[in-house]
Amino acid sequence: MSRRPPEWLEPLLDRLGSARAEDFTRLTTPESGGRESAVLVLLGEEPDGGPDVLVLQRAATLRNHAGQPAFPGGAADPEDADASATALREANEEVGLDPTSVTVLAQLPKLWIPVSDFVVTPVLAWWHAPHPVHPREPAEVAHVARLPVTELVDPANRMRVRHPSGWIGPAFSVRGMLVWGFTAGVLATLLEMGGWARPWPPGRVVELPPTAAAPAPSAGTDEVDESPVR
Repeated sequence: MSRRPPEWLEPLLDRLGSARAEDFTRLTTPESGGRESAVLVLLGEEPDGGPDVLVLQRAATLRNHAGQPAFPGGAADPEDADASATALREANEEVGLDPTSVTVLAQLPKLWIPVSDFVVTPVLAWWHAPHPVHPREPAEVAHVARLPVTELVDPANRMRVRHPSGWIGPAFSVRGMLVWGFTAGVLATLLEMGGWARPWPPGRVVELPPTAAAPAPSAGTDEVDESPVR
């Protein structure tokens, strides 16, 4: 497959040229401090399935973010040249992604996660040479999936979740995975920017299952709402 990104990615890349952190979160990223980290937002394309994004599911036994879907990624190492290097290294360590199969397209604005004091740079990339991936450390990663964009934007699969703290944010229920928090917030914004999103009922709010109730995240349409679920 060509290293050149396909035409369906062009509207998103054009929009990202003017993207700001405020497009993804209401929280202001500190000018200094915070632990630098990066995640890989890897877009690919299946011959019969169309565009998709790579997501992993954390192991249920982890102390933090147990069972939560996420983009591959993690904290920066001193040896990492930049955020892209961090994201690709972590993806290789977590799911066996070959860095040479990936074309980095853009580094998104840095986003702050207060509960962990991580400053996260999402790295958008095109998977020009897809290959099988799998959890390399089952104690950390339980599952890896390519979620089709058509299923992510399906109104039947979209909702908002209410965290026990009162935080409400976007979520996707796709292929047995409830994608919420930071990952869902970034995804929701990118789907809008790319022009792929479809109208869906924002009044559909569900309580976040207690087993998934990690600290409230920072990306997405974050708000506090004390009204009952409808």
